[in-house]
This record gives sequence, C-alpha cells and structure tokens, in this order.
Amino acid sequence: MAQNLKINDKVLVISGDNKGKEAKIVKIDRKAGKAMLEGIGMVERHMKKSYLNPAGGKKTIHVGIDMSNLKLVEAAKFEKTAKKADKKDAKAKKGAK
Repeated sequence: MAQNLKINDKVLVISGDNKGKEAKIVKIDRKAGKAMLEGIGMVERHMKKSYLNPAGGKKTIHVGIDMSNLKLVEAAKFEKTAKKADKKDAKAKKGAK
C-alpha cells in the first residue's frame, strides 16, 4: 500500500459503485486495508434480540472501501498537541541558556 491515508483526509473514490464521489475518512482498518468514508458505504444490518439489545431491529454500519480504490484529494491539517508543543518550548528555553 503506497498511500498513507489518515483519518479526516478528504479522498476521491476512483473505482467501484461510488466512483467520482468525494468524502472524508472516518475510520481506517489497516489490517484489512479498508477505509470507512463519511456517508458512503452505509449498510443496514438486522439485529437479533439479545440481552444487550432487547428491542432488536436495524442498525446502520459502515462497510469499508478498499484503500486502493481511493485517491487523496486533501490531507488533514496537522496540528501539534499541547503536550508536544510544551516539550518543544521547554527544549528551546533549555538550549537558550
């Protein structure tokens, strides 16, 4: 897999039923090589009654699209976390002495 796709990247579907659609990545399954896209690949599953789900019914879930069928349009903005920024500032102050 040559692409390094990440969560919140904007991608274009280049093949399959959803060809030509753009969406944001919600979740990535690297082991299976699939990406879940916002609003694309939604499927209803029928849930059996159980102790955890006493009503049963339908549940909407994401079905992953193979990452080889996606093309990066816009990368997510990288923002430093407060913890990393504090460490960098501390090193700069320490080196200034």
